[in-house]
Amino acid sequence: MKFTSLAAVVSLLSAAAAVHENRTFAVLRFTSKPLTIGRADPIISPGKVSTHVHHILGGSNFGLSSTGEDLMKSKCSTAKVKGDNSNYWFPSLYFKDPKSDNLESVELYYANVYYFFEPTNDEIKAFPTGLQMVIGDPTVRTPPVTGAESKLDPSKGPVNPIKWTCPRADENQRSWPVNSDGLMAGMQDPHNNGEGVGFPDVTCDRENSPLRADIHFPSCYNPKAGITDYKNNMAWPQDNHGKADCPEGYIHLPHLFYEVYWNTPAFAGRWEEGRGKQPFVLANGDATGYSLHADFMSGWDEALLQHIIDTCDVGTSGMKNCEGLFYGQNKDECTIESPVSEKVTGILSSLPGNNPLSGWSYGTSIQSSDSSQGKPAPAPSSKVPKSSPAASSAPFSSTAQSASSEASSQPTSSSESGFPVASSSVIVHALHIYKAVTVDGSAPTSTKTDSAGNEVGGFKYAGNELDDAERLDDSVYSTAGEANAGETKSPTGVRGARF
Repeated sequence: MKFTSLAAVVSLLSAAAAVHENRTFAVLRFTSKPLTIGRADPIISPGKVSTHVHHILGGSNFGLSSTGEDLMKSKCSTAKVKGDNSNYWFPSLYFKDPKSDNLESVELYYANVYYFFEPTNDEIKAFPTGLQMVIGDPTVRTPPVTGAESKLDPSKGPVNPIKWTCPRADENQRSWPVNSDGLMAGMQDPHNNGEGVGFPDVTCDRENSPLRADIHFPSCYNPKAGITDYKNNMAWPQDNHGKADCPEGYIHLPHLFYEVYWNTPAFAGRWEEGRGKQPFVLANGDATGYSLHADFMSGWDEALLQHIIDTCDVGTSGMKNCEGLFYGQNKDECTIESPVSEKVTGILSSLPGNNPLSGWSYGTSIQSSDSSQGKPAPAPSSKVPKSSPAASSAPFSSTAQSASSEASSQPTSSSESGFPVASSSVIVHALHIYKAVTVDGSAPTSTKTDSAGNEVGGFKYAGNELDDAERLDDSVYSTAGEANAGETKSPTGVRGARF
């Protein structure tokens, strides 16, 4: 990037020095399709088939054993900022048909990743290449001890970085049962009808804002733990007279917040609402929503991300509108085939990985094939559904941890993660170059939300923008601060408007 005068350079440096007196942020948006969908998780189950299906966004060189160095060699990315080849992933969502008992994949409506740069006395630095972060626990089936409120400062009690948002056409309507204690149904945030923990028991029918998963990551990196020790390498900043500061010896990184919208209105009318029951399950078999979790592996051009941290505050207009992006924007779709060849979308008789449903009315027992027993999960069922309907938490890194050596990225006979793992003979690939890799086990077979109350550190957030050009012309979101640029109608019949 070149500047035309010394005054411009001085102005830019002054802005960078003062930029973190207040929170600044930029929303990273993605192209309309996920990179891939499949049972892959190179952080939790490197070299093996994951127990459950994820939606993966980001750089194309994603695979069962990918590392940060691999991601940097990606040929394309779903991130709209060219130079970000990171991968972002989270469990897929399914609908359990109460009539047929079949499971149907739920479409990812769209997703955003907020990059918050907190007010802090620390210097905020770019993610190191290959940094691995995991938040949430896929084995949880009980409500958080914090209740239904978001809490991110460990100095003020236990942290709760996981929530669900259920925007309603009538914002005065509740989305969770009255007086629920979370043991048999989700709980509503006492300060916001549209937020809670656990799945809601109604259809989230606000314009272009269906059911949304809200996931926060910690932002303090422990370099003594290293980039791959995801259980020990991250901690939450704590309040220091209005500034969010990291523990001594830690490096302050951007605060990531995932907004993941699912097209649940497509299933409206097929289940009984408002009775404390709901039909959606996460890919790991969780019918409560308490086990919501997410992963991140950094593949950023570090100089580019540092430039964005130091100079960009475009907010919800999108990170692609930051000035001086080194490489411009990604505008083309970027997709790869799943590293695991099996049927994971459409109508299924069971969840991929044969994960049993658990939580609430299904009971609290979790599948026995966890890492402590070292048993692989069974291959997916090959049964064909009998009938088809008409078309239609405590984080792993909540506190500062002692130093530990970096974990090996090589496949092992059992996971060290505490997560369930699975293994199988599969066809894996990087981009479109295929090779057979054999691991233990049998082969899988086919078988505008209202921002009121959505607050973190005083900032009210909501991601009511569609990334899909087929649904909404992205050109209407050109710069921050513009007036509403118009509306369009989505294929689901929900009108879209810039918030």
